Amino acid sequence: MRAAKTRQNLAKQRNLYVINEPFEQDFNDVFANGIVMIEKQHLIKVANTKMPFGKYSGRRLIDVPEEYLLWMKNKGFPSGELGNLLELTLDIKIEGLDKLLQPLKH
Repeated sequence: MRAAKTRQNLAKQRNLYVINEPFEQDFNDVFANGIVMIEKQHLIKVANTKMPFGKYSGRRLIDVPEEYLLWMKNKGFPSGELGNLLELTLDIKIEGLDKLLQPLKH
């Protein structure tokens, strides 16, 4: 129940946009102003990067359950690219777009 409320709140805070061309912003700029702009390369990384630790170690990020990602968000995502990819994965799952990434898996 609590995860569902958190999911609804996060969905209201963000808008997702997928872009195909590279741009010169880093992840910090991508998440600015509550708008998430997603590069194609980031989607490929989310679909293929494996979780390096924890209960779901070895699973692709897109296959990590949303409830676990919400728990990680509350505890604090790790810093760096992995944390950014985990946050992006959560945003994708909240918007119900995770099935779109299935064809990107290698």
